[in-house]
Amino acid sequence: MARAGSFQFIPASDHARPAALLAGLMIAAALTEGVGVILLVPMLGAIGGGVMVGGRIASILAALHLPLRLTPLLALFVAVVLLRAAINHARARAALRFESGLVDALRRRALRALLHCEWRVLVTMRQSDNASLLITIFDRIGFALDQAIAGLAAAVTLAGLAAAAWLLSPTIALSAMAGGMAVLVMYRGLRRRATKLGETLDDASRRIHGDLSEQLGSLRIIKSLGRESATEARSAAEFADLRRAQLSWQHSAGLGQGALEVGGAVVLAAVVWIALVRWHTPAVTILPLVALFVRALPLLGGLQLHWQNWCYARPALAAARDLITLTEAAQEAEDGKEDSGAGASAPELRRSITLEDVSVRFSPDIPPALDAVSLTIAACETIMVTGPSGAGKSTLADVLGGLLSPDTGQIRIDGVPLGGAARRGWRRRVAYVQQEPVLLSATVRDNLLWADPGADTARLNAALAAASASFVDALPLGLDTPIGEGGRRLSGGEHQRIVLARALLGDPALLILDEATSALDAANSAAIAAALAGLKGRLAMVIIGHSDALAGLADRTITLEKGKILPSIPAGT
Repeated sequence: MARAGSFQFIPASDHARPAALLAGLMIAAALTEGVGVILLVPMLGAIGGGVMVGGRIASILAALHLPLRLTPLLALFVAVVLLRAAINHARARAALRFESGLVDALRRRALRALLHCEWRVLVTMRQSDNASLLITIFDRIGFALDQAIAGLAAAVTLAGLAAAAWLLSPTIALSAMAGGMAVLVMYRGLRRRATKLGETLDDASRRIHGDLSEQLGSLRIIKSLGRESATEARSAAEFADLRRAQLSWQHSAGLGQGALEVGGAVVLAAVVWIALVRWHTPAVTILPLVALFVRALPLLGGLQLHWQNWCYARPALAAARDLITLTEAAQEAEDGKEDSGAGASAPELRRSITLEDVSVRFSPDIPPALDAVSLTIAACETIMVTGPSGAGKSTLADVLGGLLSPDTGQIRIDGVPLGGAARRGWRRRVAYVQQEPVLLSATVRDNLLWADPGADTARLNAALAAASASFVDALPLGLDTPIGEGGRRLSGGEHQRIVLARALLGDPALLILDEATSALDAANSAAIAAALAGLKGRLAMVIIGHSDALAGLADRTITLEKGKILPSIPAGT
């Protein structure tokens, strides 16, 4: 049912024991199923006045010294049924543990790969697609695994029934197995169609998730432009596409299941007719075989349905594999070590940050974002970086902050090359305040503690004071005031000052402000400027974008054009 390549990115050793337990329970369930059917033979013989059959069944009964009286045979049959019920219950629990453990392990692996992926790869990805994959599509992976396990259990049980049929009559068993295999082969087209429908569903799910994330994040713009109806219509059309894919799959599955049941019934009727009329098989053999085939028929239908469902859900597994393969191939150096090791290798910045002929190119088809940039920033210097949109300002900030490694050239901290674990550790010494501040839907305290979970109230208040964020004292619960989703209960300027306080809590050596005041009014810009003025001379600061409120803080201004740095302009000129 499942192609080996579908699971080749899953570490088998991590799940070998649960898989072995599950396989053992499947085999045990199949054996009890077969034993229960075989017991019908001596039971029918006892009911018929001791009539018995010869061959393999007689030999097995004699070897086991089974009492051939009806009462003990019935008791044994009930015991076998009870044992099978217990085994099936244990198998269901083992299957759930195996499935959930595997899905959770894959989800953690995908999230870990994303978190430790190189920034240059992450910026090319649509993160709403990744969110959809980690939530919705991984749930479909769970469904795929559930169907694979259920299909395998059906196949193993069918094998047990086939063995029982072989003991009763090899000729009839072979005929029935050949008919069942022919029926399964006939439905290859339905399974291929299910795979295509699964791919369509995954695409629709990612598109809906991405568009909804953008729409819900743009409600103010949507309402101000009067685009409510258009947005609703677009979402409704996307959901309609999703429902069409689901209904097409359901229709296909229903037709296949119905046709399979009819086809199986035809095969069963034909085999029984031939056995009675042509081969003159005794009734004491035919009756257990009929019971066995009646039990096998829904299992055969279930096997086809599980197989078809697996094909439908398998594209989700392929999507997860592609994401993991891409992001693990772009892992940052030394990411296997924990933060303590990376932090220990971070340089202190006592003299300067130096860029030597640094170039960054995101694609061979477009010009470099940075082109042979050379720059030196003193340990406590403040510079302003200006230039038109697309000039490379944010890329320069990412290189200085250790998010990006140069394609060519080198960045040095106090003369030491920044690479490997040192680059990851350097990021702990850099604070980044961007144009759109990121705040958790939590309290002020929780947002600050994100930077340093061990900080006490005194340190939090000191960071707030350094960021000109004394307004927190006037909030209803002070530090413990909830600020709403994304900090919506705060103004834009209050947002930025909380983010600045969080940045300062880590005692950074370099502070980068990327268009940090571009969306603020004069009063809030002045508050940010006052906070930065208090920091001047204590750490290096890089201010991205021109701001009248912050221009007076810069020791010099750097201008970028088409990825190239122009000569510095002395402050005040």
